[in-house]
Amino acid sequence: MTEPSLRARALRHLARRDHSRAELTRKLAPHGSAEEIDAVLDRMRDLELQSDQRMAESWIRSHAERFGKTRLRHELAQRGVARELIERALAGEEVTNEEERARAVWRAKFDAPPKDAREWARQARFLNGRGFDAATIRAVLREAPETGDESQ
Repeated sequence: MTEPSLRARALRHLARRDHSRAELTRKLAPHGSAEEIDAVLDRMRDLELQSDQRMAESWIRSHAERFGKTRLRHELAQRGVARELIERALAGEEVTNEEERARAVWRAKFDAPPKDAREWARQARFLNGRGFDAATIRAVLREAPETGDESQ
């Protein structure tokens, strides 16, 4: 049996899900030279089989309900998507606002507002880890009792 070509490998990856060019380059690197990989990926782009913009939009659609914009930006940047493409994809995918998403994520994890500063900090860390910014976290947890150093 012969080794699959770079083109076949790239198509197999793209058949599963959209990949960024950087992801495909990394996955194909053990199987060909940089020039060969660039040529295959250029052809995939020309045929509109691979698009970083489409990959970013798809990824955001599938992850926006669980993560905040900060985390979405970070994850896409880790996948090699350019900043301007990330921002364009985020702007085009305003299904719900950030606070509504954060509140939905919070409700799925916690059944009650924080009762004290320690619980507030735990819930805030959870939301922060999901990529929500401090202002959004304060808005979601604003029902919390005054903790002294946390202003509402």
